[in-house]
Amino acid sequence: MNPSRTEIVGIKPWKRWQIDRFLREPYGKLHYAASPAEALRNHARNGGRIVIWAAREPDGFAQAAARQQAPLVRIEDGFLRSVGLGSTHVGGASLVVDAEGIYFDPRTPSTLERLLQAGGFSEALLQRAAGLRRFLVEHGLTKYNVGAQGQSIVHSPPGRRRLLVPGQVKNDASIRYGAPEVGSNLELLRRVRLAEPDAWIVYKPHPDTEAGTRPGRVLDAEVLRHADQIARGVSASALFPQIDAVHTMTSLLGFEALLRGIPVTTWGLPFYAGWGLTQDHLELPRRSRRLSLDELVAGTLILYPRYTDPVTGKACEAEQVAEQLASHGTAGAAVRHGAAPRIARLCLGLYRSWMSAHGSP
Repeated sequence: MNPSRTEIVGIKPWKRWQIDRFLREPYGKLHYAASPAEALRNHARNGGRIVIWAAREPDGFAQAAARQQAPLVRIEDGFLRSVGLGSTHVGGASLVVDAEGIYFDPRTPSTLERLLQAGGFSEALLQRAAGLRRFLVEHGLTKYNVGAQGQSIVHSPPGRRRLLVPGQVKNDASIRYGAPEVGSNLELLRRVRLAEPDAWIVYKPHPDTEAGTRPGRVLDAEVLRHADQIARGVSASALFPQIDAVHTMTSLLGFEALLRGIPVTTWGLPFYAGWGLTQDHLELPRRSRRLSLDELVAGTLILYPRYTDPVTGKACEAEQVAEQLASHGTAGAAVRHGAAPRIARLCLGLYRSWMSAHGSP
């Protein structure tokens, strides 16, 4: 048995060179399995551990891994990712690596939840979190940093309370696990309208559904039965100064609104709910600690994720990635082009050609 071997599963071929940057040093010899079943078989022969892309974990996989005593680690993109979408093959500069659960699944504790519940953040760390938060707000940074920076987007009549409702991807695991009572963008809009009948509701479709790379696009006529306006092709950072509050199921946009001091109402259980910073329709008794905003930032953006410099590919801190993302899109360009080995870029081109002909595997 080889304790340094790691089976990795759920990673599409174009993304593997990026995952190598995050995992090769701590996890030794990496082997990419074609399926969860193959990962389990390989572990049974060779030992080591299994790393899985959390959103692609099939039902029962954790139990199967436990039966053969395979340590299971879940990974996902971090919260400061890139200039551009992962679904359009833009690489990411951050990754969360969680050996307890995963941040978007409230059914079980995650490393992030444990960090936030334990607290004990030093004053130096909180000052660092405050500085990072101010930098993100000042430079209008979000997870993907896509969309136009419009000047006048929300067209509400004077005196109307302006609510932003972000759309989410239809098959998003955070909705399945964290917002089963609402479950869809249309149902969320219906509930928000009932809760705030006099508000001006702005619906922002998810960037992936706008790009046509993920399911969940809703007909405008259906949206406008409950909303007053659709904000399409604009960045969240452009919308934030023009709205009074956010209503969401589990979207990361709610966290990004909190960074800017905007009130947030949650209809599900995202990682930032239950800590006293949001108005929540659901409760999670495990989250009993009341957090300051900078404690939430310290746990979520500094302690929980891993970062690599988009230009050099070397490990770095959150502030360095934020500076790259703020530098006129340099980070996105570097991840797409400069940081990838030549052979990886060639493979990416071949993979995209295959995808165009055959669709997503």
